[in-house]
Amino acid sequence: MDQITVYEKPTCTTCRNLFVLLKEEGIDFEKVDYHVLGLRAEEVRDILAKTGLSARDVLRKREPVYKELDLGNRDLSEDELVELMVEHPELLQRPIVLNGDRGVLARPIEKVRELF
Repeated sequence: MDQITVYEKPTCTTCRNLFVLLKEEGIDFEKVDYHVLGLRAEEVRDILAKTGLSARDVLRKREPVYKELDLGNRDLSEDELVELMVEHPELLQRPIVLNGDRGVLARPIEKVRELF
């Protein structure tokens, strides 16, 4: 098994529940608090490629910045959405789990089992 990487926010209840599940399964993982560290556009594109999701698929629609930027009514390209996630990391759904060349948006957290 490759290194498991979890893109998370420590205060997120779903992320904390995912960590409990991974520990119960005996799976080692690395946490990436992208709210503190930020993300480069290449990282966001890598996440999207590995999960098979589009930038629009991983937008957090309940974030205030989503509403402020009126993202629900704007027809933005994939690259424009990626750049917005770089500028506003809170727009990226969490937790996202990567294992080698595969990944999942772990909502619900049990989706992580698709990687093992």
